[in-house]
Amino acid sequence: MRNLNRFHLNGLRALESAGRLGNLRAAAEELGVTIGAVSQQILKAEEQFGRPLFERHPKGLKPTAFGEDVLRYLSAGFAEISAGLALVERRREGVLTVSVAPVFASKWLVWRLQRFRELHPDIRIRIDADVSLVDPGSSDVDVCIRVGRGGWANVKAEKLLDQLVFPVCSPAMGESLRKPSDLARAPIIREPTPMFGWNAWLSPNGLDEAILGDGPVFSDASLCLDAAVAGQGVFLGWETLACDAISMGRLVAPFPDRYDTGISYWFVTARSAHPTRAVGAFRDWLTSELAAGT
Repeated sequence: MRNLNRFHLNGLRALESAGRLGNLRAAAEELGVTIGAVSQQILKAEEQFGRPLFERHPKGLKPTAFGEDVLRYLSAGFAEISAGLALVERRREGVLTVSVAPVFASKWLVWRLQRFRELHPDIRIRIDADVSLVDPGSSDVDVCIRVGRGGWANVKAEKLLDQLVFPVCSPAMGESLRKPSDLARAPIIREPTPMFGWNAWLSPNGLDEAILGDGPVFSDASLCLDAAVAGQGVFLGWETLACDAISMGRLVAPFPDRYDTGISYWFVTARSAHPTRAVGAFRDWLTSELAAGT
């Protein structure tokens, strides 16, 4: 590794960040320096390499063929360094970092975490609520709770729970819903880009979502659920989203049928990660909580 002494580490970091993010501004924000500083670091690194690694365009940077080869190794190397440093920090601080969708975190997980803390007072949980599919192999995240159909590359995914959907509404509105076709007369609360449509529940009942009328639209499922609690319409919910509101009497499920969407919750870790006591304890607790009833 003596050749590392011939290259400036900050220059290599600037190259990797700019290549991965595609422009100087994003790289500067990630590295906490000015755009000019990133530009100068890249120029110095290119001088050391003896050839350009990027083509400059008005919309950003495009790696040259040589640059693509170099950046592939730089990205892999810095990812390994980041993972190693994250491991040191976690062991030093006793922190388990969990990446999870904001809706699952706010409507289900945070209300139950105290039970985990009581069982494992020595393990500190840090919740990273994010909709993006974080790669636990190249970040400081230990565990991801993902929602989807599985089959993700380069991770180990264990199914936690199949997602079953069913209509929910306020108790007052539920009094007028006696049979599934009554939904045609109710306002329907919607998300603009849901993971599944109303046909997931209507089709097994011999209906089509074309029968449904208009209603309010909200940007995420958490807001949709709150709108249902407020009596603004009927929302197609699922267990981990609606179970607590139902148990408290704020919502009702007017129909007994619940149907599988093909979407599940998954416990995701890096494929190459060695199991730790903290990860195992959190997985066992989470599995037990879900099995006990959502």
